[in-house]
Amino acid sequence: MPETALATLRRINRVIALLIGVLLFACVAFVLADIVLRQLGSSLGGTDEISGYVMAVATSWGMAYTLTELGHIRIDILRSRCAPLGRVLFDLFSLTVLAITISLIAIQSWPVVARSLANGSTANTNLETPLALVQMPWFLGWAWFAIASWITLFAAAMLVRQGKFSETEAAIGAFGEAEEHA
Repeated sequence: MPETALATLRRINRVIALLIGVLLFACVAFVLADIVLRQLGSSLGGTDEISGYVMAVATSWGMAYTLTELGHIRIDILRSRCAPLGRVLFDLFSLTVLAITISLIAIQSWPVVARSLANGSTANTNLETPLALVQMPWFLGWAWFAIASWITLFAAAMLVRQGKFSETEAAIGAFGEAEEHA
């Protein structure tokens, strides 16, 4: 059961990462088109604003992918000196702190979106972009990261409870560690 949940989460996050990659490539094409047009004496305008929005959305959605691919940076000087049980307990602690922190970020992001929706807020730029149009996918990315963190935490806790320490380390340990301690 926990292995299935983690594998499903990883598959979902890979699809999301591919979609975000397409979005980033589209943004690059947009910026390149603007650069070429500037050389010809014209401009699409707003590339800096739009690329900033794309980066905010890509970052919020990319965090869950980074979690499932063990890409988050961790200082683990104590953890690396422990036996398998100690390492997974450190991993569970760090994942608990991450899930709580990201949940708070997601919760605090919603009022930003709600205020923009209520006020019909637009960017103070020439594009006058409706802010909720950008903030909603940004918020949903943080919410997904929080959900993915909690799913990962509960699945990892179930693996620890079953005594599957190597599977737990492979799911939530430090990158490359499964090979080091095997």
